[in-house]
Amino acid sequence: MKGVIFTTFLEMVENKWDYDLVDRVVEKANPPSGGSYTAVGTYDHSEAVSLVVALSEETSIPVGDLLKAFGEHLFGILINAHPQFEAGVEHPLDFLQGVERYIHVEVRKLYPDAELPRFDCERLSNDELLMLYSSVRHLEDLCEGLIRGCVKRFARDCTIERETLGDGREQFTICLTAIE
Repeated sequence: MKGVIFTTFLEMVENKWDYDLVDRVVEKANPPSGGSYTAVGTYDHSEAVSLVVALSEETSIPVGDLLKAFGEHLFGILINAHPQFEAGVEHPLDFLQGVERYIHVEVRKLYPDAELPRFDCERLSNDELLMLYSSVRHLEDLCEGLIRGCVKRFARDCTIERETLGDGREQFTICLTAIE
């Protein structure tokens, strides 16, 4: 897993809470890297999981809720760093449909060793998308947060229905709604 995920997570913890909590989380998680991350480094995803679990223990917020919140936050950070990915895209479901065939292609060019999840999409209507997530990492809650971050970026809201299919596959049905 790329270091930008780790650095962004720890920055989010510091901004939402404080630096003392970052220290406690890293100390409690005791990651093999020692909690020193660079944005371009590569780290085992189990370190990220241990950091989120430690944050959950410190804050009493469920791991799934923390991953969803982090996913929303992460989407904004990533798209601000790579605005070319949203250039010319006017609809959040168009963006989501392009993750596998455009964004992941570009990521693999930069990081050939990247272990990315797979997304297969079926557009059900203008405002409804079926998205199949496949990953050995089982970060479905993070994926849901990224989806929500994308939809909010386009000034929309959505409902998401999830179905666990097993073997690291999760089906998301995303229905756009108006922001109230």
